[in-house]
Amino acid sequence: MKSKKILVWFRNDLRLHDNEMLVEAIAKSDSILPVYFFDPRYAEEALDGGTKTGIIRSNFLIQSVAALREALLKIGGNLLVISGKPEDHIPALVEKYEIAEVYHHREVATEETTISSNVEDLLWKLRVNLKHFIGHTLYNKEDLPFPIKDIPDVFAQFKKKTERDAMVKDCFPAPTEVILVEAEEWGEMPLAVTDDTKPAGGEEEGIKHLKELFKEGAEIYLKVSAKAHADKAAFSSMLSPWLAVGCLSPRKVYWAVKNAERKFGNHTNFSHLILGLLWRDYFRFMFKKHTVSFFSEVVTETNDQLTEQEYNKLLNQWKEGRTGHVTVDQYMTELNHTGFMSHAGRLLVATFLIYVIKLNWLDGAAYFEQKLIDYSPASNWGNWANIAIGAKDPRSKNTFDLDKQIKMLDLEIFVPS
Repeated sequence: MKSKKILVWFRNDLRLHDNEMLVEAIAKSDSILPVYFFDPRYAEEALDGGTKTGIIRSNFLIQSVAALREALLKIGGNLLVISGKPEDHIPALVEKYEIAEVYHHREVATEETTISSNVEDLLWKLRVNLKHFIGHTLYNKEDLPFPIKDIPDVFAQFKKKTERDAMVKDCFPAPTEVILVEAEEWGEMPLAVTDDTKPAGGEEEGIKHLKELFKEGAEIYLKVSAKAHADKAAFSSMLSPWLAVGCLSPRKVYWAVKNAERKFGNHTNFSHLILGLLWRDYFRFMFKKHTVSFFSEVVTETNDQLTEQEYNKLLNQWKEGRTGHVTVDQYMTELNHTGFMSHAGRLLVATFLIYVIKLNWLDGAAYFEQKLIDYSPASNWGNWANIAIGAKDPRSKNTFDLDKQIKMLDLEIFVPS
């Protein structure tokens, strides 16, 4: 009898825990072929001359893929690593190894969904199914109290109805054994530019960080004042890099918070963590509902008196942390050196770009795409669009408060350079 082989196409789901795709592939096959593609499109040159994926984010990703391979090896598996486009390789792998089905996690942003569609079209010609899974959100779409087309566009309404009427499922257990398709070779990992990226990528590192957060007396228990937006001691969970590439699942974080609440009681920072997970879901579902129009139709007022040279000078000063505004420059310097910025910082520097120096918000979002170690298309572009629309949309009271952000910038002390 012919054995059933399933190709498991890893993307932003670089973990063994809470991975329905992997669990089902193991259960419904005789052997699996786990594959990861380092797609050259993400290393292409950006419009400003940089690369679409900066060094810090690239290193974190490489570490995370390497960690996934090590985790699979420990349970008898491996990870086929290929430098190339999935469309160029998956059909050949299917034919070479007589693959019956291909499993992958569905994405929501245009570039990623186009890649999926291209692969699906090629597999259809081979009469092989591409099965889609959704493992990036706290709530599965089928568990929401409304269909995708009826999801409220106002975050407060989405939050209220979802928390009231939907349930967060338990995590899928991590597999303990894998039976592999026998590949001829498993591919070489690309070299990281540096091995000292902090935080380090990988599922084990993510889980370790999550556990450290909830140790009694850890930083998460500190009360944060209303003025902590400008204070570097303000708490940030720093979980987002592992969430972005799927080393941690949102449900893993959610249940860790709930366990901490049962043990230690309610805490402001616990609530903020859950709120952050809900925002991630909201932006992904907005992309699913509206596609790229969710942000592409957002236009803000820009300074049309600037020449191209003047515009680029202002933009570069913002990027490099040389605007002359102390807080903005501190946050941008932090971004450039670490690949990370707190949510409060992101709101402030975006407000400054859009409403103070009046540059195109798309330029800011594109720069964040290059630099953020926790870059996720839906969250990044959704956040920027949310800020860009906040000054003129009545929904802003539920999302972005421009007046509050302008006050936080304390523009009276700002003298443009």
